[in-house]
Amino acid sequence: MSTIKKLSIHEDWAVVILGGLSIVLSLSGMLFPVPGFSWTNTSDLFSNVLSFRNFEHIIIQFIFTIFIAILGAVLTGKSIKNALFTFPAVYALTIIALILAGNSQVKSLNLEAVIFSLGIGLFISNFFKLPDWFKSALSTELFVKIGLVLLGTTVIFADVLKAGSLGLIQALVVVLSVWYFAFWLCKKLKVDDELTMMISSAVSICGVSAAIATSGAIKGDSKKLSYVISMVLITAIPMMIFMPYIAHYFNFPQAVTGAWLGGSIDTTGAVVASGSLVGEEALKISTIVKFSQNVLLGIAAFAISVYWTYTKHPAGQDKATKPTLKVIWERFPKFVIGFIAASLLFSFFISPETNAQVKGSLKNLQGLWFALAFTSIGLETNFKELFGKNSKTPFYAFLIAQGFNVIITLIIAFLLFRNQQ
Repeated sequence: MSTIKKLSIHEDWAVVILGGLSIVLSLSGMLFPVPGFSWTNTSDLFSNVLSFRNFEHIIIQFIFTIFIAILGAVLTGKSIKNALFTFPAVYALTIIALILAGNSQVKSLNLEAVIFSLGIGLFISNFFKLPDWFKSALSTELFVKIGLVLLGTTVIFADVLKAGSLGLIQALVVVLSVWYFAFWLCKKLKVDDELTMMISSAVSICGVSAAIATSGAIKGDSKKLSYVISMVLITAIPMMIFMPYIAHYFNFPQAVTGAWLGGSIDTTGAVVASGSLVGEEALKISTIVKFSQNVLLGIAAFAISVYWTYTKHPAGQDKATKPTLKVIWERFPKFVIGFIAASLLFSFFISPETNAQVKGSLKNLQGLWFALAFTSIGLETNFKELFGKNSKTPFYAFLIAQGFNVIITLIIAFLLFRNQQ
């Protein structure tokens, strides 16, 4: 009896395809109506947000996004059945978050929808036991990276060139200084070698992606990787929420704030969310700085694999694969290609008139994918399960290293971006 082999490509390539498809459809004239979520009182809520016409817009948006989510499951070889059950629940919870965030009093506090998405997900995950199949079907990284590809349509390439060199300088200084501090600290606290490597990379480069890349480079233990990812997500939450308010309180320039957020917060989605709390300029700079760090991911993975091979697994003692240039390409975050391609397209090939026609629809989809991603993060994060059986020493090391990261990045951001216009 013959079997059908599942299609499975790298998630980042799937993201490039899905984000590109969304852009192509928009440019071809398939513009989806943007649902309204703004309301001041109960009358506004029922007459505008919960009206039949607005509900139609929400359903149309749902049909398109579930199509993209299912296509993503097909491309990455995940269960279509589980995605069909999971995505509607994630979407419904995200709509609730958007409605809560749409209240005028909430907006006055600068509380974005992603905060409510995350909060709702965390409440459900920590007070109710979700089935394993539900959690495994969540596509957090897929959702946030689709949003990032769409974000590229709003970042004009001239802005990237203007701030990119500074972002790369900051990335180099921050990554090197924070990585070595975290490595030294973990050694002092007697954290084991695998956790030391993963923590150092996660806190200095780009969080989850760096932890995964490092684990792959050193053939790390999957449970230790999950522990590090959990630390990244837990610390990203308060940083995402409070850092923009600290910047506002001290009246930091938007460019400095964006560089600080992009260099300090470990997860790309949280960088985008926190940058959006500050303003458009901060959002763009934070994304560029974070991408500058992402670019270093492949190089860092290659260097780590070389170090690990020659210090922990010298030639002749095992069959460890010697690092090659192929590793750099394998570890490089491919969704960055989608972001750059979208930026180039809208910078040089799309007319201002066409851009004006499609930007509202694309920006709405971008924000929706980010909100869906953070609902998913909340749903897959259970604090008790994460830290009940693990030593607290690595967590303390991570927190101290993250504190060092926040301080050194702020200093460098001021030195490089305080005069950025």
